[in-house]
Amino acid sequence: MIDVNELSSRAKRGGIRSLRQDADPLASLGMTNIEMVSPSQNSRIKPRALRPGDKVGIVAPASNVKRELLEAGCDGLRRAGYEPFYFESILDRDLYFAGSVERRVRELEDMFARDDIRAVVCARGGYGSNYLPLALDPMKIAPHPKILVGYSDITTLVCCIADSANFVTFHGPMVTKDFAIADGVEMESWQNAVGGGEEWEIGKGSGAKPLVTGEAEGILYGGCLSMLVASLGTQHEIRTAGTILFIEDVAAKPFQIDRMLMQLKLAGKLKDVRGIIFGEMMDCRQSSDQDYTLEEVVLRIVEDLRTPVAFGLRSGHVSRANITLPIGVRARLIVDDSVKLRILEAATVK
Repeated sequence: MIDVNELSSRAKRGGIRSLRQDADPLASLGMTNIEMVSPSQNSRIKPRALRPGDKVGIVAPASNVKRELLEAGCDGLRRAGYEPFYFESILDRDLYFAGSVERRVRELEDMFARDDIRAVVCARGGYGSNYLPLALDPMKIAPHPKILVGYSDITTLVCCIADSANFVTFHGPMVTKDFAIADGVEMESWQNAVGGGEEWEIGKGSGAKPLVTGEAEGILYGGCLSMLVASLGTQHEIRTAGTILFIEDVAAKPFQIDRMLMQLKLAGKLKDVRGIIFGEMMDCRQSSDQDYTLEEVVLRIVEDLRTPVAFGLRSGHVSRANITLPIGVRARLIVDDSVKLRILEAATVK
């Protein structure tokens, strides 16, 4: 990994550029949906804030779920002050999926429609969320703005519902992966994000370090790199213009990360971003003795974008304390000797 001192030295030699990007207030991103929202919309619909005692609906839109991990995650939600709820069918299995497409669609639609459910948190990722966008009935989702939380394969839904229903969604901890273990959830960002914090900052302790210095303001957006790339060419293709783009993945080799980033770049998805933040990128290495860093790999691709770039923010696939990122809100990225991500507006309505 490249430390700050090495980065500073490289900056003086021209290896890392220093810049300041002052962003104008953002207009609509023209997000599309399954039935595409109007480009004239200039603000996201914010769900109601989550409070202690609220009921949290658990869904499994992708891979199958183990009961013991589900129950451990439910215990974690209870310790956090919430009442977990799930349908017994969440334990269904069809090949490697959590039941049929019809079951998974019905579960998600029902959780959004139920008046007693305040937030919808995914049990896990894995694979299979990409089956849902074309099967979901937008009229069973759009009238019911709710907190939706997940990462990994769930990036498909987090971005698609953000773009289609124009909701603020959340890239953050899942039930069987993070709430199920000690220190699995970074509670300060969780409470700020889902609890309606007006302005707050992710900074010291986030794991993020500078790659390209500068400042930029934009709409926070993104998720798992594999899923962002998988959206290209589909009708729910990601919309990245004007964003602070968050990118993370797990167990992908550096050349695979390189290939996916280049695909985003060649597709024009990096051209109009305001800033980029990479996640922890867990286990993304070729071998234990490789003579280069992943930071060097990504820097080669993004350093000509004239945007601030940070690396290592602990959200998604992480070693501990998963940070919650609200998708669709205004944020300011400040990269100098340290990294600060300032959330400039509440993600939920109190």
